[in-house]
Amino acid sequence: MLVGREAERARIDALLDDARAGVSAALVLRGEPGIGKTALLDHAAERAAGLRVLRAAGVESEAELPFAGLHQLLRPVLGRLPALPGPQRQALEGAFGLRTILGTILGTTPAADPGAPGGGDRFLLGASVLSLLAEAAEDGPLLCLVDDAQWLDPTSAQALVFAARRLDREGVVAVFAVRDHSDVFSRTGLPELPLTGLDDDSALGLLSSVDAELPGAVREELLAQTGGNPLALRELPALMRSARGRLPGPMPLTSRVLDAFHHRIRALPASARAFLLAAAADDTGEVAVVLRAAAELGAGLDDLQAVEEHRLVSLAGDVLAFGHPLIRAAAYHGAPLAQRLAAHTALAAAYSAQHDTDRRAWHLAAAATGPDEAVAEALAAAAGRAAARGGHHAAATGYERAARLSADPAAAALRTALACEAGVHSGQPQWARVRAEHAAPHVDEPSLRARLLEVRAAAAFGQGDLRGAHHLLAEGAALVAPRDRGRAGWMLMRAVHAAWATPTDRALIAASVDELETLDLPADDPLTSVFWLARWAMAVPLRRDTAGFPPLDTVLARARSAGTEAGPRALVEVASRAFVLGRDEEVADIAAGLVTDARARGMLSALPAGLGYATLTQALLGRHRDALVSGDEGMRIARDTDQPLWESYTAGALAHLAAVRGDEAGCREFAETAGAGRSASSGSPAGSLAGLATAQAALALLDLGYGRVQAAFDRLVSLVEGPQGHQNVPVRSVPDLTEAAVRLGRPDDVAAPLATYATWADAVRRPWSDALLARCRALTTPGPDAERHFLRALDLHDPRHRPFDRARTELSFGEWLRRGRRRSDARGRLASALRTFEEIGARPWVERARAELGAAGHAGHAVNAGGDRDARPGNSAGRAGEAGVRLTPQELQITELAASGLSNRDIAARLYLSPRTVAYHLYKAYPKLGISSRGELGRVSP
Repeated sequence: MLVGREAERARIDALLDDARAGVSAALVLRGEPGIGKTALLDHAAERAAGLRVLRAAGVESEAELPFAGLHQLLRPVLGRLPALPGPQRQALEGAFGLRTILGTILGTTPAADPGAPGGGDRFLLGASVLSLLAEAAEDGPLLCLVDDAQWLDPTSAQALVFAARRLDREGVVAVFAVRDHSDVFSRTGLPELPLTGLDDDSALGLLSSVDAELPGAVREELLAQTGGNPLALRELPALMRSARGRLPGPMPLTSRVLDAFHHRIRALPASARAFLLAAAADDTGEVAVVLRAAAELGAGLDDLQAVEEHRLVSLAGDVLAFGHPLIRAAAYHGAPLAQRLAAHTALAAAYSAQHDTDRRAWHLAAAATGPDEAVAEALAAAAGRAAARGGHHAAATGYERAARLSADPAAAALRTALACEAGVHSGQPQWARVRAEHAAPHVDEPSLRARLLEVRAAAAFGQGDLRGAHHLLAEGAALVAPRDRGRAGWMLMRAVHAAWATPTDRALIAASVDELETLDLPADDPLTSVFWLARWAMAVPLRRDTAGFPPLDTVLARARSAGTEAGPRALVEVASRAFVLGRDEEVADIAAGLVTDARARGMLSALPAGLGYATLTQALLGRHRDALVSGDEGMRIARDTDQPLWESYTAGALAHLAAVRGDEAGCREFAETAGAGRSASSGSPAGSLAGLATAQAALALLDLGYGRVQAAFDRLVSLVEGPQGHQNVPVRSVPDLTEAAVRLGRPDDVAAPLATYATWADAVRRPWSDALLARCRALTTPGPDAERHFLRALDLHDPRHRPFDRARTELSFGEWLRRGRRRSDARGRLASALRTFEEIGARPWVERARAELGAAGHAGHAVNAGGDRDARPGNSAGRAGEAGVRLTPQELQITELAASGLSNRDIAARLYLSPRTVAYHLYKAYPKLGISSRGELGRVSP
């Protein structure tokens, strides 16, 4: 019986009502042991009329067994797996070993394939869980209850958090019970309901229901000592009676409650205690497994009946459940070590009979008291299978334990390296670094030493120690270069990246490039072109002659091909270098390919990089609506996959877009996000330097548009002449700095930055960069010679791309013509600029162009820039109708996909949403578009 908790029960009841109406939600119950979290979960289950209930509970002794919590929760709905998109279905089949089980039945043994769709992507599993829950909810609303979530295996916890954060309109409610002071489910953004002790009236009522004969003094002491903890109020009266009305000496409340459970367990016969221990050491609760293990310990069915009668466990079908998580803890930790070891040995034998090799290996490891190569080999194999299925956290723990159990030093070294690498993949770089540093003095083999150095470099990147990361990678590359120049090359590429991001240290960049050149890869090696691309990208800041380099167009084409073959990491490297070289159109194409490939393969973790590059290049090229869509999805997925670097990068791009359209609040909000990226898992600074620089440039552009010229100038000087001045965003910002300086009457102040920009533009040989250089020269050239530069700039501007840049050149030219009293010529240029600014929704620039037109003697020009903060600009071709610009980025993306002929299920699979959420956004979009059905989308969509 649940006493008190009226407000908490009302909140849960409201969530259940919302689920019946098709609205999803998640809630985290947080509080000390015994505070009533389990009772509230039971209340939710009792009140869930019309909802299907799925339940699971974390088990401390099985917290490292991969996917155990997920399997426990989702087992009743696994029959809906065939309805899931291929990569998501395969992710869950792999996680739960369903393909292996099928192979056993058919007499085959399918090998783990990390290269299969979604193989090894730790975030795809979360998207798959969301899809499965949404699919199960098609039959009616769903309630998911997870008790003791702090003991879930980390892979299950991560997947459930990912799914819970993306719940929307599926009719699914997820409630998680977590202990106080646990990091699990913290910093997730999920709403929390903290639980404290019962009020005095409710506590006295509970005590009366437990023991109506308690003396008043005993009641007062219990109220004072328990702080209203319901479990303590239930269990401690009996302990006090046995202690003649006094509690044992001072100890934490949880220890007192455990002592009460120990008291009850010690009263059982030895065989019943053995049965309870076997059940406590197992995570599945399967009666057949527990009975098989208990038989090895001298226990049986009579003992199951005994522990049921003592209300320590209950039986539902073929599954055992403990009356409270603390009963399990008391049964396990209260047993002597020898008995716990015997229980794990017995469970290993039980799972061997069931052909569950992974659980057998973990229980064998739990029973081991010293080095045992056979057990180490079995556990390492289980860790490898976990890694191939995306369970990198479990793999890290498994490999580490296997290393400790290894009798062979060489095997121990390899397993330690594998543990460290799995730790990096699971988002624990600092955990991995500590172990790599500890293992390094004991490892002699060069390849393994290099792997440990790579792990330490990854941690250094995460902490912002770029110089340290560079040195570690360079050292590792030197170790492997004699045997594997390709691997050494990739390590040096990352060393170059670290050096490039190191403030003002051109010498470090030069050393990195020199090291890369010493590899001397064969000309026909596909990676050679990627390395040449890096050398091209570094040539400008290093002021190196490129006369002897292969043609850049050839290098880039070959590098794209090699990157596509090598995988997403290589392709991201190609995109990064191509952007430095001004090849924005190619970067946009590479980003589109990355996104398409990541969706097809279910590589959710690869999406933020592709969407980040897409957002920035689409914004720069004038495809503003596409940039909004890419940026909105990129930000959401970067947050969900804990990739603050790409969240920062994408936020910087969206800040630029907001600056163009004069959205002051939006620009500042995105700029703050770009500069405040932090890793949710480590708490360490992890923002993108490029994202921060782009955001600073965006704030300067905002100031420039609104006439705050001095503020713009100060920002840009700080950016261009600051520690990262050699990087690409500051170099690209020189045209804005030039305009600000000229408007302040200080053109000589930009002579040096403009010379740097000219060197870069001459090296990259792009029409758009040459056009901006010509505009800068026009602005800084006195007298009539400026016109020649303006005309050259307009000739170089491509009318299909970068309409904002071209319109700004026309505006500057028109202003120059008006000041030269050529008002008729000025009006034509200014009117053209105004039309473009109107089309792309650049409000401050519209006002400036309109004011210039008025000064040039032209009045009454219509303006259609839109003044609503929520307006969404189309691109220069005016692709969207007036209703379409009111759509949110997600509505816009969904309506475009629907107009292309995709079904709701297809759209959901593409965007990692549920079909019901897709339908909800469509129905919200229809009135904004002035339509009432899907069939009408074709006439209002591009």
